[in-house]
Amino acid sequence: MGRLSPLFAPETIAVVGATDRDGAVGRAILENLQAEFDGDVLAINPNRESVLGLECYPDVQQAPVADLAVVVVPPPIVLESIRALGEQGTKDIVVITAGFAETGADGADREQQLRDLAEEYDLNIVGPNSLGVMSTPVGMNATFGPESAQEGSIAFMSQSGAFITAVLDWANEQDIGFRDVVSLGNKAVLDETDFVREWGGDPETDVVIGYLESIQDGEAFVQTAREVTDETPIVLVKSGRTDAGAQAASSHTGAIAGSERAYEAGLEQAGVVRASSVQELFDYARALSGLPEPESDGVAVVTNAGGPGVLTTDAVGDSQLRMADFTDETIDRLAEAMPDEANVYNPIDAIGDADVDRFGDALEIALEDPNVGAAVVVSAPTAVLEYDKLAETVIEKRDVYEKPVITCMMGGERARAAEEVLREFGIPNYFDPSRAVSSLDTLARYRDIRERTVDEPTTFDVDRERAREILARAESRDDNRLGVESMDLLEAYGIPTPTGEIVDDPDRAHEVAKAIDGNVVMKIVSPDITHKSDIGGVKVGVEDDEVEDAYEDLVSRARNYQPDATILGVQVQEMIDLESTTETIVGMNRDPQFGPLLLFGLGGIFVEILQDTSVRVAPIGEGEAREMVDEIDAAPLLRGARGRDPADVEAIIDTIQRLSQLVTDFPAILELDVNPLVAGPDGVQAIDLRLTVDTEQL
Repeated sequence: MGRLSPLFAPETIAVVGATDRDGAVGRAILENLQAEFDGDVLAINPNRESVLGLECYPDVQQAPVADLAVVVVPPPIVLESIRALGEQGTKDIVVITAGFAETGADGADREQQLRDLAEEYDLNIVGPNSLGVMSTPVGMNATFGPESAQEGSIAFMSQSGAFITAVLDWANEQDIGFRDVVSLGNKAVLDETDFVREWGGDPETDVVIGYLESIQDGEAFVQTAREVTDETPIVLVKSGRTDAGAQAASSHTGAIAGSERAYEAGLEQAGVVRASSVQELFDYARALSGLPEPESDGVAVVTNAGGPGVLTTDAVGDSQLRMADFTDETIDRLAEAMPDEANVYNPIDAIGDADVDRFGDALEIALEDPNVGAAVVVSAPTAVLEYDKLAETVIEKRDVYEKPVITCMMGGERARAAEEVLREFGIPNYFDPSRAVSSLDTLARYRDIRERTVDEPTTFDVDRERAREILARAESRDDNRLGVESMDLLEAYGIPTPTGEIVDDPDRAHEVAKAIDGNVVMKIVSPDITHKSDIGGVKVGVEDDEVEDAYEDLVSRARNYQPDATILGVQVQEMIDLESTTETIVGMNRDPQFGPLLLFGLGGIFVEILQDTSVRVAPIGEGEAREMVDEIDAAPLLRGARGRDPADVEAIIDTIQRLSQLVTDFPAILELDVNPLVAGPDGVQAIDLRLTVDTEQL
């Protein structure tokens, strides 16, 4: 365990603001602690001599030093209470009181003062605006909720206190237990990363689950969760999905990779299993805390009902799992053990008159098959089938073969009686076959998370000083945007660009074009004109004797389109053969929580329409860059589908990694698009560039 261990195993708890007034939060907390806590409880209130039978201390200074303090005083008094606790030596504090950053500017200032005190006294503070914390091993319910948690091996954190009270009421009915429960509140000091780190080091915690509305520091969370998920699964529900971040973005990447995609990428890279509902959250938690991982994805289905068996088979097909192919020996054994009317292929239909013995025989034969990694037992109630006995048989077979088995005993009272037997041995039961399969699928996903390897980012030999000089040009721009005039930025990081130059008069345009072999491409260069092709600001295949006229026409079009636009000149560039190449995009949008979010996909003028893209949080290594290329729908196109010459995929992967290093080296880059990055058989070329720079960070 880590530095937060005393928070979950205190011997003495002080309630600052304890009271016996009916309906008061201070009374509810004190009553919850008195009900089950193994240690000593101290009541602190200057207006009481005793509270609920406890001696009441007038202030913190006159009370014994507590291992944990729960602060439930009015907002103006919180800070002086925190300082007094810090002076006295209490390190772990839960602030129940609301009225901080969630209430406006004054509250935000108060919350910053709370953070300052935490830093000054090296305090671990949960909250403010927290329901409190629980730890069942020591009987601690330091919350004002109406329910205590049952003992278990699940650690649970939530940004919503109301969510905790609702979950505990439901979980107690479902006989689901917890080890620790934390209401995060405003996360002024301690946040989700701190608790993930703590529980990851606790051998008694089997799974970490949570309800989050935001993540304070995405980079720290990803790094910590990656380490924790090697041993302890993490399952999260993340609410607040929104495109608001994308609406404020000015680049293609920013428009496509909004905040929700940042969370998707960050949580996936962190190894977090993401649930889409509360039901899934606990389905997954129960499976991960009670069942072994499947060694393979092959699933056997054993049922006495054809319809539910087909539903289960469909659910397997919708997952990463697959229906196991039985060996000939398995099929022969099933044929011998089952009635002639039974189906001995997968799914095994033992037919409607199957009793417990027939179910047990079918399950045993299936689990012995080397192609079976897990099994689902699906049953409908009949007069000859005793559900409680079937539950005992499932437990027996699971223990012998040490493969995950999940049940779908459909029904009412019969099923509930069997569930009580199964639950004691960590086997979840579901009425819906799709939930059973989804839980098995989660076990396989977590197995894959544990087995994956994450490459360290490659460090390329680059010219950082040259890059810094180019980025500094944004200081002279009103909008801090740079464009193709800054293509040297890419060259400084080893990303290939076509031969060319930006010129500011027609004669120089002609000179540059003559030095380039073949016809050229000419583009207007203006930070104020984003979509150049929409205004006729791009000319392709310009011959040598047409260059000067093309220059004048491009400038004229730009002036007519936007008279106040800043015109930096015209780019004269070698023409790339687009017939034998594929236009892609590589880009970055800096997310407020996770930092640089890399994007790769099919590029060109249709990028925002097709949105065939993949994303990752930088920095990334070669393996993740390769995954980005493989994930897009157009990946076969890059690898030579339909007779096309394959693109140089290795050059694309190299470019993604170099861009990852660039945006990691320079946090000042807020958005960046290389669109298109033209990929051909002999390499890649960055044709266009657009970026936004925060010059204060240079």
